Amino acid sequence: SSDLFSMEIEFLGTGAGSPSKFRNVSSLVLKLLDENNSVWMFDCGEGTQHQILRTTIRPRKVDKIFITHLHGDHLFGLPGFLSSRSFQTGEETRPLTIYGPKGIASYVKASMQVTQTRLSYPLKLVELTDEGTVFEDDKFKVECRFLEHRIQCFGYRIEEKPHPGELLIDKLREDKIPEGPIYGRLKAGETVKLDDGREICGQDYVGAPQKGRIVTILGDTRQTPAIFDLAKNADVLVHECTFGRGDARLARNYYHSTCIQAANVALKADVSKLLLNHVSARYVGPSLHQLEKDARSVFQNCRVVKDFDVYDIPFKKGV
Repeated sequence: SSDLFSMEIEFLGTGAGSPSKFRNVSSLVLKLLDENNSVWMFDCGEGTQHQILRTTIRPRKVDKIFITHLHGDHLFGLPGFLSSRSFQTGEETRPLTIYGPKGIASYVKASMQVTQTRLSYPLKLVELTDEGTVFEDDKFKVECRFLEHRIQCFGYRIEEKPHPGELLIDKLREDKIPEGPIYGRLKAGETVKLDDGREICGQDYVGAPQKGRIVTILGDTRQTPAIFDLAKNADVLVHECTFGRGDARLARNYYHSTCIQAANVALKADVSKLLLNHVSARYVGPSLHQLEKDARSVFQNCRVVKDFDVYDIPFKKGV
């Protein structure tokens, strides 16, 4: 059944600015192992490859990296990760594509050149100069929008395409339709003529399609209307919350958001679950608990994440 297609987010770094004792700098992965056997990484702060060593993630399965913006705490881990990925033994290391703002290509090329790093796999660099569709295939579509940060910064919306309905085997048996290659044709929606003369329409024997999931992953941003386009009806919204309730002015001055602002977005955009990350190191213990409590007073289904948290993204039931 469609439950086989598990989709998970794993956080590798959830801190803001510079690493702290409890939180590394920004990076997370979207694990799409059932669907296309791949892992997509979003941002790659310093030390990301060290964090990966403490998980079950295999670097060679990471075949797309989406960079939100070119600040060091989202980027300094990239040269190390790219280089180590070359030394992965075992199956052939797949090509890798990096998407990011203008400047990502020169950053990667310069790091490789200066350190004389030779990669054992093809690397493709895609610089995003405008909003719109970043990537699309038969299973997924990724879109980006400009956020509002000190430098150009993107948010990404990942839309999974609907899964075709399941073949209703019990109904086929009930109607005494013989098993065999015919089942494949019926699942494809064809009309098939049986040996006994009956004409069977495939669409009568296929369940409703399962609507795909939507995941929204933002970079650093103050509040801006583009966030709503990205977050609308998302199953999961990953939103930065560098600051707490009382610091809206600070957040605005530093081009960041508060926990309350993020919770308001989730509420208005009709999001199912809100995951707050990019948390300033000043929030530990009681103040961190308060951050989450404040956000929950606005939007109940909300968590402040920590490094190595894993969240499963289920299908919406009955959709």
